[in-house]
Amino acid sequence: MSIPIRHFAWTALFAAAFPLAARAQNMRPEAGYTPSEIWFRSIVVNGFAEGSYSHNFNEPDSDRNSLRVFDFEDHEFKLDVLEIVAQRPIAKPGEIGFRFDAEYGQSIPEVTAASGLFRDVGTGKAEDYDLQQGYVSWIAPVGKGLRLDAGKFVTPLGYEVIEGYDGYNDNQTRSILFGFAIPFTHSGLRASYTFTDEVTASVLAVQGWDNWHDNNDAKTLGAQLALAPARDWSVYLTAMGGPERKNNDSDDRFVYGLTTTWKATETVTLGLEGLYGEEEGASAGGNMATWNGAAGYFRYNFSKTASIALRGETFYDADGTRTGTAQRVQSLTLTPQVFITDQIILRGDLRQDWSDEDVFEDGSGFSDSQTTAIVALLLVY
Repeated sequence: MSIPIRHFAWTALFAAAFPLAARAQNMRPEAGYTPSEIWFRSIVVNGFAEGSYSHNFNEPDSDRNSLRVFDFEDHEFKLDVLEIVAQRPIAKPGEIGFRFDAEYGQSIPEVTAASGLFRDVGTGKAEDYDLQQGYVSWIAPVGKGLRLDAGKFVTPLGYEVIEGYDGYNDNQTRSILFGFAIPFTHSGLRASYTFTDEVTASVLAVQGWDNWHDNNDAKTLGAQLALAPARDWSVYLTAMGGPERKNNDSDDRFVYGLTTTWKATETVTLGLEGLYGEEEGASAGGNMATWNGAAGYFRYNFSKTASIALRGETFYDADGTRTGTAQRVQSLTLTPQVFITDQIILRGDLRQDWSDEDVFEDGSGFSDSQTTAIVALLLVY
């Protein structure tokens, strides 16, 4: 496979950002600096990169993996993503900050790009680059500090994340829930307030699901309650609703999610996600469409440099509005991982998918299952 020359250009840009990251992180405000100098010296730059190779044992003629999110191509070496994050973190009332996540790659930007921003509104075609997040922040002097973010940011829904230097998943492949049950990003306003060390609440008013330019005249509202009931235990309750179909301001889509993570011991971490969604007028008969699912997560750390993760999930798309087929689909994923250095990670991924319908391409036909194996290399800075 030949890699386009622009990949090397982005790789060079990514490498060039490393010295900038180190310089920015090592700077500290010193006596005699002006307020502007202190502000600019607090900017931090980080990077993330991921490359992978995928093999589908069904040997699909199209070389496409069915019902997959980022690993959608079979027999392919891919530069999944190069990411550069520039931000000014803030923590105190009155502070102003920002965050910009610039993405380039053959997998992730093509899937997560928002309509109207590096994705053509008419054709739906995305580019191989994206601004995954881009927002400005201000902590208003209200109580302990009311944080306001305006711009584009990743969704609060779901257990798994897209990727990044400050958060990547235990499994290499993304769950079906991640890819088909929830949005990737939102554009709009977000407000959050920390009441205590155990309770934080957020509300959102956004364009909708994965839209930079709204596809109707209505807005989507959301809310999240983040709880820390005990040490090493976190719980997130999230709800979001609003019209999401093009030129339709009346048929609402609602999603409700619960995620929880518990670090049971120094070596064992457990996670759980549950989700329910519905949309008015979205079924084939024009009635209410529904979908729901659950996923369980387990990670065991053999040492500081080696771990293994297991994920099991089930997703019921009762009306076929999310996957294109009315079905119940399940998957089981095993992911071993080794830190080659503190910043370089080698991982594998062995996954089996099942459905009660023949939706997985198998050679020149279709079957009710598929098995894939992936090897990936991650660089975190």
